[in-house]
Amino acid sequence: MTHPFHSPELRLVAKRMVWFKRPEETLRDPVLFLNHVMTWGTVDDIGLARSYFDEDDFRAALRQAHPGIFDPRSWAYWHLVLGMEPAPPLPERRLPE
Repeated sequence: MTHPFHSPELRLVAKRMVWFKRPEETLRDPVLFLNHVMTWGTVDDIGLARSYFDEDDFRAALRQAHPGIFDPRSWAYWHLVLGMEPAPPLPERRLPE
């Protein structure tokens, strides 16, 4: 995946999407960033992300999705849009035994 650390526009989106981390830290984890944008982003946020990340990046973000970010609707939608159907079960957090 590309790493657009220096984009002021993406930093603003990262700050809104992942409010509990510094934007630069969020953008160092493109999967985390894209997971949040794909779940909570506006049409403008998604359009901006698509100008920096290609469809393979979005597919990788689904394959490597962090547990607890996607809701069922967004999970199904992005799998459909990116031609990755059927959508597997949502990623789950695993607790130590």
